[in-house]
Amino acid sequence: MPTDLPEPTTRPAPGQLTFAAPRRGKPPQHLADFDEAGRKEAVEALGHKGFRAKQLSTHYFERFVSDPAQMTDLPAAGRDELVDAMLPSLMTPIRSVQADDGRTVKQVWRLFDGALVESVLMRYPGRVTMCISSQAGCGMNCPFCATGQEGLTRNLSTAEIVEQVVAGARMLRDGALAGGDEESRETPLRVSNVVFMGMGEALANYRQAVNAIRRLTEPPPAGLGMSARGLTMSTVGLVPAIDKLAAEGIPVTLALSLHAPDDELRNELVPINTRWSVDEALDAAYRYFDVTGRRVSIEYALIRDVNDQAWRADLLGQKLAARGKGWVHVNPIPLNPTPGSKWTASRKGVEQQFVERLRAHGIPTTIRDTRGSDIDGACGQLAASTA
Repeated sequence: MPTDLPEPTTRPAPGQLTFAAPRRGKPPQHLADFDEAGRKEAVEALGHKGFRAKQLSTHYFERFVSDPAQMTDLPAAGRDELVDAMLPSLMTPIRSVQADDGRTVKQVWRLFDGALVESVLMRYPGRVTMCISSQAGCGMNCPFCATGQEGLTRNLSTAEIVEQVVAGARMLRDGALAGGDEESRETPLRVSNVVFMGMGEALANYRQAVNAIRRLTEPPPAGLGMSARGLTMSTVGLVPAIDKLAAEGIPVTLALSLHAPDDELRNELVPINTRWSVDEALDAAYRYFDVTGRRVSIEYALIRDVNDQAWRADLLGQKLAARGKGWVHVNPIPLNPTPGSKWTASRKGVEQQFVERLRAHGIPTTIRDTRGSDIDGACGQLAASTA
């Protein structure tokens, strides 16, 4: 993994293809790939007045529409061509499954080159959370993760990342997620929280992921107008990228996927640990808190008889407490096993003991609410079964 990660940019950049794809090339350029100035330039290059860029942005980021027939404020002459050029189709839905009485919807999308990615839309009381992908596949090679075993196909473009959230907003608008009627007074009609916990390591696709965050948080019509505090960036611990993210000035929550407090085991579970150790990853996470003031989440998938021993809970608690108070929160996650895998979830009693040991060290700890275990809920599992 290179340490000289690219600086964020407002211009689109091609993903780096690691394995052969059905079609080669970069995704079509899209309105969401550009900042406001870039959109204006792109529209003018197509022979239209620059202010048309703001009109298109309003349709896309506020109305969630891409059908030229609904954009009556654009001149009829050349409207279809302008919309096709600036709002090309990026994703085709090919499979959708529901769980939790329709309050969870997992979607598989086919991208322009045939790559498959997943997103998950989840309604909770008072909020709607979306889990999105940042890469097609993943190169981190974590053995208990379906996506990690798939390998990396390519990075997603900024617009491909943003489009997942816009697609979720369209689903909410169209009533595709259950619970809207009875909970309408307390549940927003837009996506309120986004977690970069789908397929891929977002910080390995740094430039596009940060640009996507900017599109999600910029006020309409430049972006979706989401609160940065509603966004969570998950990482397996790419230390240079964590430090770069801290310097961006965007107060998103950092979630460190740790899964083991000792290097011997984490080298096996999270192979990037051979590059940046447990202590180096935790130090970077603490620096992130120190710079941003945002409490860090530690994600810890509890795997039966692998990483769920009481002594490992104690070791984790000691390491976190040694770095200070109030900077971290641990989310133990019951593992959502993949078919044929030797990895499975910890026993409930062991899970509870792990939580109690962490709390005894003064570490706030909450078992993560898991959803979709009946619908190939593990990351990458539905895409793999679809393929």
